[in-house]
Amino acid sequence: MIIVLVANTKGGCGKTTVSTHLAAALAGAGHRTALADADRQRSSLEWTRLRPGTAAPIAVLDWSKSLSAPPKGLDRLVIDAPAGIKKKDAFELVRMADVIVVPVLPSVFDQGSTLAFLARLSELKSIRKNRKPVGVLRNRVRPRTRATARLARFLVEIEHADLGALRDRAIYNDVAAEGLSIFDLPGGRAAGLQQDWAPLLGYVGRAG
Repeated sequence: MIIVLVANTKGGCGKTTVSTHLAAALAGAGHRTALADADRQRSSLEWTRLRPGTAAPIAVLDWSKSLSAPPKGLDRLVIDAPAGIKKKDAFELVRMADVIVVPVLPSVFDQGSTLAFLARLSELKSIRKNRKPVGVLRNRVRPRTRATARLARFLVEIEHADLGALRDRAIYNDVAAEGLSIFDLPGGRAAGLQQDWAPLLGYVGRAG
């Protein structure tokens, strides 16, 4: 089983969107997938409740109060970490994870918070010794803007994998309201946006 932790101490960076879409993409590819919600807001849990029975199945784990053992027979587990994650909690979640994904928005405030979070992660031996891969995912980017250009430079300056960029599109909110993702849409409606996820999906796949 591959366990993916989606984490950042900065609230509003899109952890839940990334977690739910990643889980849906993995389930849609035929992997037995579970989504663990460790955030007290339980946004991922609400998304799974809205998810129609016709969509690729995703098991759900409520870790908002305490962690529990994932069910046996899973291929993939995606963890939606809480904002403001404490060092003790970070240690436990990082210990479980095979891959860590850190979403960041094109904002100087988000970049500063993300740098601080990455520094805290580097205090953990498994990260410092490069035994756990950490990748940074640029989220809600708008092409040809100064903020997006700054974020690209930010990725060059840090020593972590660049997992690509997700464009800022209203369709993400639209599908979330139905418990869906862009990977659940029929035909080629969201094919272009799905390509944005290729670096992240490849990164997770290589962890296996």
